[in-house]
Amino acid sequence: MKLATLKNGTRDGTLVVVSRDLTRAADVSHIAKTMQLALENWDAVLADLTAVYDKLNDNAVSGAFTFNPQEAMAPLPRCHQFIDASAFLNHGNIMEKAFDLDVKKDPNIPILIQRQSDDFMGPHEDYAFPSEEDNADFEGEFAVITGDIPMGASASETLDKVRLVTILNDMSMRKHLFRELQMGFGFILAKPATVFAPVAVTPDELGDAWKDGRVHLNMEVSRNGEWFGHPNGGEMDFSFGQILQHITYNRNIKAGMILGSGTVSSKDWKETGSACLAERRALDILEFGEVKTDFLKYGESLSFDVKDHLGQSVFGKIDHTMVKP
Repeated sequence: MKLATLKNGTRDGTLVVVSRDLTRAADVSHIAKTMQLALENWDAVLADLTAVYDKLNDNAVSGAFTFNPQEAMAPLPRCHQFIDASAFLNHGNIMEKAFDLDVKKDPNIPILIQRQSDDFMGPHEDYAFPSEEDNADFEGEFAVITGDIPMGASASETLDKVRLVTILNDMSMRKHLFRELQMGFGFILAKPATVFAPVAVTPDELGDAWKDGRVHLNMEVSRNGEWFGHPNGGEMDFSFGQILQHITYNRNIKAGMILGSGTVSSKDWKETGSACLAERRALDILEFGEVKTDFLKYGESLSFDVKDHLGQSVFGKIDHTMVKP
């Protein structure tokens, strides 16, 4: 099943079911008014939502309409908790080698940080940031949205509670990142609002590509219409299940929690490219001895997409432009 949230003048929008080919939608607010309510009452609403989805794919829903991703908000426009991981260790390894960083990490413990969750952006909104001197960057990631998960859940139990999968652009302001890290706490100015794809899908929609708690599909990234990379989500060193198990060691997770994978990164980077400017800049240093890749400027455009084995976009495309405030 594929779900989206359309703008209706409120902060949480209207929940719709979207057809598999992303061309049509049906308002399901009579079943669950918002995505958050659907997640909180998943067992009660799943059958009804699925029935609408099946009929929509058969062109049998009265009142169905053309799906316009320009009208989409983030699938979950705001949430009570957003945690981002750095589950592709190759990404960190490249950065550490290029910039001679001494990072104290445990290969058995996922790297995590709490993130801003009250101001998510839709897939086609212009992205404003204060100054080009902020060194704006992008990071293509996969993400899962969960139901309730009790403290002490196993990795397999947590995966059973993954309700939806989507993709995001985790924007970064690199000028502020190292300064904030050196203060010994966490990110604030370095990590502004996150941008999400128009659609979130149930794991079964991914078929064989959803395996071992990972999305085994390419993250296709373009900058100003030119290919930037297509690293594969299957290279996650920690699965979503393992990360969720770690998080629930001493706490409960409530429905609507979003977990990001961290920058998708491939060991075969000469073939697959990157999903992040900082990583590409680090690779410049390793390959050429100097940085050749600029940070983002006003007017530049970015796109992120993931396609199935038939070449069909799974989540719809993130496609947005950098602008002055």
